[in-house]
Amino acid sequence: MPKSKILITGGSGFIGSNLLEYYLSKGHSVINLDISLPRNQKHLAFWKQTDILDYEELSRSICEFKPHFVFHLAARTDLDGSSLDAYKANVEGVTNIQNAIQTVKSIKRILFASSRLVCKIGYTPISYTDYCPPNFYGESKAIGEQLVRDYAHSDHYDWLIFRPTSIWGPWFDVPYRQFFNSVIFNKYVHPGNLQIPKSFGYVGNSVFQLNALSLAASELISDKTFYLADYPPIDVLHMANLIRKGILKSPVRSVPITFLRLLASVGDIAKFAGVKNPPLTSFRLSNLLTPMIYDLSELEGIAGTLPFSLEEGVTQTLYWINSNRSGK
Repeated sequence: MPKSKILITGGSGFIGSNLLEYYLSKGHSVINLDISLPRNQKHLAFWKQTDILDYEELSRSICEFKPHFVFHLAARTDLDGSSLDAYKANVEGVTNIQNAIQTVKSIKRILFASSRLVCKIGYTPISYTDYCPPNFYGESKAIGEQLVRDYAHSDHYDWLIFRPTSIWGPWFDVPYRQFFNSVIFNKYVHPGNLQIPKSFGYVGNSVFQLNALSLAASELISDKTFYLADYPPIDVLHMANLIRKGILKSPVRSVPITFLRLLASVGDIAKFAGVKNPPLTSFRLSNLLTPMIYDLSELEGIAGTLPFSLEEGVTQTLYWINSNRSGK
């Protein structure tokens, strides 16, 4: 990519932090519009505090920067909201950014972040507009996708939607850092000897794929939806044992599924009582037990070979955890 101006909303978050670092390392001009401080303190100089629900502020920031590429990642991403209204950022925020970019002629492409949770795990949609969200967060993202498809049409830029799956790596947080921590501290137990294939993604590969999508020919990406994950799928037990191997510890333990269901019930009660992130709930156990495989052939055709293997991703993530005990 020739030196470009990259605008990232939500660049203080997990994927956004890695994406911003990627483009800075390539010498591009980057700005992060986010309501929150950057997780990576080295990114403070590139941060402009901006609430995507404040249209005037958002529009002014975009117009002043005049970006070539826009990555819209800003969103509320937790699953704790008790109503759809709690996820206004995921709906009104999409509308605001669509309105804000209409007159910015410098923009060549905008990439909208959605979520795999527009469909519950185990549900096989017949198309990218067939939704089955398991919670209000997923519903808000499905509505956001519909808004993009209904409105994002212009003669000066093209667009795509990407759905991150279970992405992990440096600067991550709940729930995937929690998985790493449970394995590291020998609290993770695997359900029997089950092989559970999952389309997970190491964030270093994810930003590589996003860059490839930003540069691909319009006819390959325009108005399309892509799942974001590594290929091929990984096996959860294999990944967990790589984490244990990386810290020079014995492999993870296995226990009967019935025992895990009991622990999940205890977690459900704890969450109902107000515990924010119990180690295991029925929702998380169901997600763990259900294979999660997406068709990534179109993405692979565009991005090609990924730069990091599973082993390399685990090694770099363990190094980051060891270097950033506070997660900051």
